[in-house]
Amino acid sequence: MIKIASLLFSLLFSYTVHSNTIDHSSTLLIIGDSLSAGYQMPVEKSWPVLLPEQLQQQGKKINVINASISGDTSGNGLARLPALVTQHQPDYVLIELGANDGLRGFSANIISDNLSSMINNIKAQNAQPILMQIHVPTNYGKRYGQAFSGIYPTLSEKQNIPLLPFFLEHVITQPEWMMSDGLHPNVKAQPWIAEFMAIELSKLIE
Repeated sequence: MIKIASLLFSLLFSYTVHSNTIDHSSTLLIIGDSLSAGYQMPVEKSWPVLLPEQLQQQGKKINVINASISGDTSGNGLARLPALVTQHQPDYVLIELGANDGLRGFSANIISDNLSSMINNIKAQNAQPILMQIHVPTNYGKRYGQAFSGIYPTLSEKQNIPLLPFFLEHVITQPEWMMSDGLHPNVKAQPWIAEFMAIELSKLIE
């Protein structure tokens, strides 16, 4: 996962995606990792860029700001979050983080604490946190995998926030939608992911 180039890109500006309407009823900030950052593809092909049009088809006029960076951990996201929320004043913040923590074998407690702090920060700024479920590959061991996966529903219930299903679970069953590394969706998968996310988010966004 390429970190340095993406980080420099993010420091210069966050990629903002507008729907085709002038009036936006709300703003969604996405803070994630390579699964949301358009890893190894033109950024305009990534699902967050395609999301506003799909949301519009669901009857939602949304301004989408994608602040995802390939390689980010929950700790990186926690460090970047306050400035992003202050800058963009979002109504909703989608947290898609934890995969890199899991791939590095970080403690489930550390990941949970970081995500919980992000959720509290978002709430303090009068925005609605939305958490996405993340899973790690089975080769990391059953015990770790269960502990890791359990972080997300536990936080969702404890913090009383929505939990979105992990889109990669559906994509990974389609080999033609995956990159050769077996971890990242390719450009062919992005329209489906955008539609999937729009359907899920439209249930939560006013």
